[in-house]
Amino acid sequence: MPEQSNDYRVVVFGAGGVGKSSLVLRFVKGTFRESYIPTIEDTYRQVISCDKSICTLQITDTTGSHQFPAMQRLSISKGHAFILVYSITSRQSLEELKPIYEQICQIKGDIESIPIMLVGNKNDENQNREVESSEGEAMAKKWKCAFMETSAKMNHNVKELFQELLNLEKRRTVSLQIDGKKSKQQKRKEKLKGKCVVM
Repeated sequence: MPEQSNDYRVVVFGAGGVGKSSLVLRFVKGTFRESYIPTIEDTYRQVISCDKSICTLQITDTTGSHQFPAMQRLSISKGHAFILVYSITSRQSLEELKPIYEQICQIKGDIESIPIMLVGNKNDENQNREVESSEGEAMAKKWKCAFMETSAKMNHNVKELFQELLNLEKRRTVSLQIDGKKSKQQKRKEKLKGKCVVM
């Protein structure tokens, strides 16, 4: 049995400088920084709704370099969902996703049931575009995954990206919306609190 933890792990892959950290930080903290600081590996947590209860969305922002293959394999084996980011201004960054995608297939086996988003980031830099939207869509079709273009800088499609990824999860109901409703069990527990029951 796989571990049923209260974490829903999303792993973000992509070449260095495509804006992985920017997307994650924009989503988790609502911030954007202009300067590029290479990441080794960072994990961010966000509380989300999962199967009508609350769980933690754990987002692992991986390194853009290929120096740490063991870390990459571990991230893939632990991940529940994947975001593959390239920059629309760099054809090379799209090419660099191919071995990562292949590794996900290799480690996960049947990827039909695994949520994967191919993301073309930096769509605010249209004048420097090297990869057309249609090419991103074609690649996503080939990989049988979802596709979206984003701009971490302009906060375009960032929340939508994570929501869409969670919508792809078939085995659980996962959503960014946390409704304040308490489960019947919780209500009952609270009702019984402070009352003595004589057996």
